[in-house]
Amino acid sequence: MTTVAAYAAPAPKAPLERTTIERREVREFDVLIDIKFAGICHSDIHQAQEGWGEAIFPMVPGHEIAGVVSAVGPGVTKFAVGDRVGVGCMVDSCRECENCKAGREQYCVQGNVPTYNGVGHDGEPTYGGYSQNVVVDENFVVRIPDGLSLDVAAPLLCAGITLYSPLRRFGAGPGKKVAIVGLGGLGHMGVKIAHALGAEVTVLSQSLRKQEDGLRLGADHYYATSDPKTFEELAGTFDLIVSTVSAPLDFNAYLSLLKTEGTLANVGAPEEPISLNLFSVIGGGKTLAGSMIGGIAETQEMLDFCAEHGLGAEIELIRGDQINEAYERVQASDVRYRFVIDTATI
Repeated sequence: MTTVAAYAAPAPKAPLERTTIERREVREFDVLIDIKFAGICHSDIHQAQEGWGEAIFPMVPGHEIAGVVSAVGPGVTKFAVGDRVGVGCMVDSCRECENCKAGREQYCVQGNVPTYNGVGHDGEPTYGGYSQNVVVDENFVVRIPDGLSLDVAAPLLCAGITLYSPLRRFGAGPGKKVAIVGLGGLGHMGVKIAHALGAEVTVLSQSLRKQEDGLRLGADHYYATSDPKTFEELAGTFDLIVSTVSAPLDFNAYLSLLKTEGTLANVGAPEEPISLNLFSVIGGGKTLAGSMIGGIAETQEMLDFCAEHGLGAEIELIRGDQINEAYERVQASDVRYRFVIDTATI
C-alpha cells in the first residue's frame, strides 16, 4: 500500500477535507498514474450528498482523471512510463458478460466498478481523482492524444463521452437537427461534438444568458425554454434532443419538439421521478431513451475525435482548497463550464 494525499468527504453532505488514502501496490496488469488534473462533475456532488442513494464514506470523488503513467506492472502491454492517459467513470467490470464482451462495459450485467464510491473485486473501496495518484488495470485506462492538453482533456473522461455516445448512437451528423438541453459542463461539450459531427445544433436553455457562449461553441440557434413561444415555434423540429440537466423537466413539452420517430435521450439524472403522458411518445412514434457514459473503446474513439477536431472542455482551473466553493458554484450554475482541480495543489 502507498499513502497519497487526497480530498475526501468524511460523511454525507460534509465539506471535503484534505486527508490521506491508501492506494494498492501495482499488480501485474496495473498502471500507476500520477494525476495532473481532475474535473469536478455534478455527479460528484450528487454522490457526496447521497442524492442518488446510500454511499460509501469517506469518499474521494473524481472520475475525470488526466495524468501521466509513472509505473506499470510486469504484464502491462498497452502503456509505458511517461504516457499521457486518462481514467473515466469506471475502473473494472466482470469482462465476461454479453455487454462487456461487446465493449459496453458501462452496462456490465454484474455492475461495473465505479472509479469512486464503489467496491473493487478485491473487496476494497474505490477512491477517485481528487488525489495525487491512482492505480488502475490497464484495460480501463485510455490514451490522451498529444493534440489535447491534459487540463482540458480531463472533463472529456465523463462529460465528453457522456455526450459523444448518444450523439453517435442516435445518428447526429449532416442533415440532422440536434438540440442540446442545458449549456453546462455536459451541454457545452454536446454543442462542440454535435457541431463537429456536422449536425445543425440548437441550444435549449432556461434563459438567453449564455447565448453568446453557445453560438461561439458551435450552436447554430439558441432558445430560452422559459419563453412559452419557444415550444410553439420549435414543435416538430428535431431529429434528436439530448437532455443534460439533472432537474426534472416537463418531458411532454420536450417530446413535442421532436419530429416523427425522433429521439429524446437523457444523460442528466434527476434525483426525483418524472411524470410522463405516454401519448407524448406514442403520438409520432417517438423514443425516450437513456445513455450512460460509454465503453472503453468508445471513450478512446471520443478522445481521438476530440483531438482531431481540437475539442477540449472550457475550464476554470482551481486549487484543492477551492473544491467546496466550487461545489457551491456548480449548484448555483456559476461555472463556465467545468471546474478542474490542479492536483499539484492537493
